[in-house]
Amino acid sequence: MSIGANTVAVTGQPPLLSYEGVHDARHRIAGRVVQTPVVRSEELECVAGARLWLKAENLQRGGSFKMRGALLAVERLMAAGSPGVVAQSTGNHAIAVALAAAQYRLPAVLVLPTDAAPTKVRRIRETGAEVLQAGTTLAERIAVVEELRNTRGYDEIDPYQNPDVVAGQGTATADLLHQVDAAGGRLDAVVLPVGGGSAVAGACLATAGQGIDVYGAEPSAVPALTAALRAGGPVTVDAKPTIADGLRPDRIGHLPYDLARSAVTGVFTIEESAIAEALRLVLVHARLLVEPAAATAVAGALRLAAEGRARDIGVLVSGGNVETSLVASLLDHRAS
Repeated sequence: MSIGANTVAVTGQPPLLSYEGVHDARHRIAGRVVQTPVVRSEELECVAGARLWLKAENLQRGGSFKMRGALLAVERLMAAGSPGVVAQSTGNHAIAVALAAAQYRLPAVLVLPTDAAPTKVRRIRETGAEVLQAGTTLAERIAVVEELRNTRGYDEIDPYQNPDVVAGQGTATADLLHQVDAAGGRLDAVVLPVGGGSAVAGACLATAGQGIDVYGAEPSAVPALTAALRAGGPVTVDAKPTIADGLRPDRIGHLPYDLARSAVTGVFTIEESAIAEALRLVLVHARLLVEPAAATAVAGALRLAAEGRARDIGVLVSGGNVETSLVASLLDHRAS
């Protein structure tokens, strides 16, 4: 990995995967994604004991920040004459690819786990894309994608290994930085949820050379980045059940790992109870309905604030595609 004053890049990777590349991508997709607000809540900040700048990507097209990378990836494939696209995902990346493919009138097949959230499956089917469900592990979904690539000749849009996807996800952090600056603020740190790693890797690119610490937050049930950093490379972890269904990949992507390993400041592993409490706090105090994956990042920010290591913390509130029944059960649990 080479690291310069304003760049974090993996040797041999395209210029897209740099500070300049991410900020250029931000301008390229402007007008095609929602300029989601950065939300602050006095009540939530009182709980945290720090200023929290919540980048509300739960209000993004498709319900998550994944729309950003999907648009860049589908646009490039369309220009190259792609016959169709295929992608695997636990949900949000699949929704985003389906929406982007529909925009360009490309056939799309999305491969999800058999226990994917019904809300996410429904949103994909509403675009006209085909949904296939296979197993519950990353390896099982990848095997189906490989078969589809061979039998249909479709191009894969991997949620972690595709440079357009990683750079596109980084534009959410780039937007956050610009919005905080416009409000007269200055971030000490940003916290991103970690599943396959594209969000935290994109944030490392977007903040390079700016003196802003980057932290990941992942469920303690699926500590893929923590395990990779300890092992010196991506490893498959023994994933346990988690309410943060968007953060279930049991292995960090090689590309995100290469980008983040020397640039990320730290990783918080978050217990299920803390994820649930963060979801409730954001709903009650910030009036934002978010999914548990996004709440995981909020929980990480609360822990960072409690440790006294940052006063101004940016948080990628990554998505809002959550089952209403889950929200109701979490609220009922708190009430009881």
